[in-house]
Amino acid sequence: MLPITPLSELRDTIDAIDEQILQLINQRAACAMEVAKTKIAQGEQGTFYRPDRESLVLRRIMELNQGPLSDETAVRFFREIMSACLALEKPMDIAFLGPEGTFTQQAVFKHFGHAVKAIPVSSINEIFSAVETGHCQFGVVPVENSTEGVISHTLDRFSTSTLNICGEVEIRVHQNLMGHITSLEDITEVFSHQQSLAQCRQWLDNHLPGVKLTAVNSNAEAARLASTTKQSAAIAGIVAADVYNLDIFVKNIEDEPNNTTRFIIIGQQSPSITGNDKTSLVVSTGNQPGALHKILEPFAKFGIGMVNIESRPSRQGLWDYLFFIDIDGHHEDAVVAQALDTVKDSVKMFRLLGSYPKAVL
Repeated sequence: MLPITPLSELRDTIDAIDEQILQLINQRAACAMEVAKTKIAQGEQGTFYRPDRESLVLRRIMELNQGPLSDETAVRFFREIMSACLALEKPMDIAFLGPEGTFTQQAVFKHFGHAVKAIPVSSINEIFSAVETGHCQFGVVPVENSTEGVISHTLDRFSTSTLNICGEVEIRVHQNLMGHITSLEDITEVFSHQQSLAQCRQWLDNHLPGVKLTAVNSNAEAARLASTTKQSAAIAGIVAADVYNLDIFVKNIEDEPNNTTRFIIIGQQSPSITGNDKTSLVVSTGNQPGALHKILEPFAKFGIGMVNIESRPSRQGLWDYLFFIDIDGHHEDAVVAQALDTVKDSVKMFRLLGSYPKAVL
């Protein structure tokens, strides 16, 4: 039988490791502050956040990770370290679809870490406006859901905005039952957004039959109501539980376990090539025969993968549509640039929305 290391020795080892970790984190923070000084001396202004640089660092962490921590856990730790270091250089304000406790706020923290100031606004249009006017450096907006489809308000807003897409983040939509309750039998009413109630219908029918289901404007509002209403519960994301100090009674009650929402980061930046990039564009062909084929053919010709395509009315003429397209690669890649040049020659309107790093996890 192998000898067992005494618990006291293991704790001493952990304490020594913690001391080294703290020293190294502070060394990294000091280096980040020097980076800021160098950038300022070179005349750089605005935010020092670079989505391409962050993506490269996090992907390198995954390559170096040998466990036992998972890649997801390692990335989460380093994202928070990078967030704290960046805040020492220059804090950032990030606009999101409020109120506090929404999945959009969860997307902000997943992408930027918790050392940013998350600014809640009441609509997608206000997120765009906050970034366009410089009140916030970046905004986070939902763009599509794996079960509900595209978020049309986000796509439509790009028709009047000059902002770029600077990044993306995906959130697995886990719905949780939360409140100040001790058992399911205590619950007489459940608050949530209508979509969340629909996404949890089977679970609710099986575990809370006959309980009153009340639809509200957001899951965050549902959590707020559950925090002040006796014998009630809310269905919401984990951030809402933290904001409104609720206990999560049952986790992951959604009927579709793979339900995922994709969010995009909007800002003034144009990220550089990382090797794991995506490019988004919007084009209009006018009402002409074979128009869609003319758009898609160059991507097939140059061997470029198409990730997504959505159409929206252009509001410029009857049966005139805008096509929102996501493709693999960066617009500065030689092959991608050739394909985009070919597309430009065959459409009435062309706008590059941005090339940006793909979501890390």
